[in-house]
Amino acid sequence: MNAAPADQIRLLEVQALDSRLQQLAHKRRSLPEHAEIEALTKDATQLRDLLVAAQTEESDTAREQTKAEQDVDQVRQRATRDQQRLDSGAVTSPKDLENLQREIVSLAKRQGDLEDIVLEVMERRESAQERVAELTDRVSSVQTKIDDATSRRDAALAALDADAATATKERSVVAGTVPADLLKLYDKLREQQGGVGAAKLYQRTCQGCRQELAITDFNEVRAAAPDTVVRCENCRRILVRTSESGL
Repeated sequence: MNAAPADQIRLLEVQALDSRLQQLAHKRRSLPEHAEIEALTKDATQLRDLLVAAQTEESDTAREQTKAEQDVDQVRQRATRDQQRLDSGAVTSPKDLENLQREIVSLAKRQGDLEDIVLEVMERRESAQERVAELTDRVSSVQTKIDDATSRRDAALAALDADAATATKERSVVAGTVPADLLKLYDKLREQQGGVGAAKLYQRTCQGCRQELAITDFNEVRAAAPDTVVRCENCRRILVRTSESGL
């Protein structure tokens, strides 16, 4: 394949822009905010699970407290009625009086036991409420960090995308001046060779594979016509000759 030396030089410009785009794409994927957001999101998910569990416990103990308080109220009302009957003098039978007094004593004990239960449930509910408040604050704190990291990530992505758009436009302009067959070969080699399809020959060394050409290969390159498209014998990339090639 033949191509004017100036076209081959422009191929290096295309390669530089393609390398720039490759670097920008790598930076886009490798932004530290990606890992930061992922880790924070994982923490937030775990904290929200714990918060739901704490809220469920608080809700359960609230119902338990209501039930216990209702039990206390029922016993208290019954004891009040019994005491009123006793005080009214309506019960005159000694046996009935004895039974009534015994029931009042039993209800007092029952009320005391139930009030102890209410206090125990209230303590558990208070503990659950404190846990809910703590986890709510922690979830809010982590979400704030996620929002901050997301904002930083989006700003960084916007800057990288703007750079990529500029490089893509420049690449289109420069590539449009390169002969189609030369550009096609370059694109094919670039895909095969990890993103580098053309490299400068610098002081007998291919800047693509960083290997020095054997003296026989170097002499062949030196003898080739200026418009001959030469290839590196080591990596097979297009080898572009410049004033720094040492020819």
